[in-house]
Amino acid sequence: MDGWHSQRRRAIDTHAAELARREAAEAEQARQMLREFVEAARARGIPPVALVARSYDGRHRYRTGLRGWYLRDGLAVDEQGEFYILLVQRSLRGLVTGVQVPPARPRLVIGEGARDGERMPLRALLDRALEP
Repeated sequence: MDGWHSQRRRAIDTHAAELARREAAEAEQARQMLREFVEAARARGIPPVALVARSYDGRHRYRTGLRGWYLRDGLAVDEQGEFYILLVQRSLRGLVTGVQVPPARPRLVIGEGARDGERMPLRALLDRALEP
């Protein structure tokens, strides 16, 4: 590899490492907000509910075994403060047995890169979920 290519590779690697560091810091800040939300919901007596996932086409609903609070359609926080995107592939088996949904990496802005009007700060979603 000549000098230009190795220099370019180092710049790309440095940029990627910085991006990963920023995303990890953002996720940790969002996780802290989610933990604080769970504490506030409990303190206000807002009970957790059974969280249900739905198929991408919206035609089917699936049990998840999770309990928590919905932030908006398809987005929720469980009792441990984990963030979930409750959208899954259609599954006949899932209709019978339920589905497992892994926690998602939380972001400070939900819907980043989505169509206009679909972006919302996580803080606004959490505050709205705490309203009576």
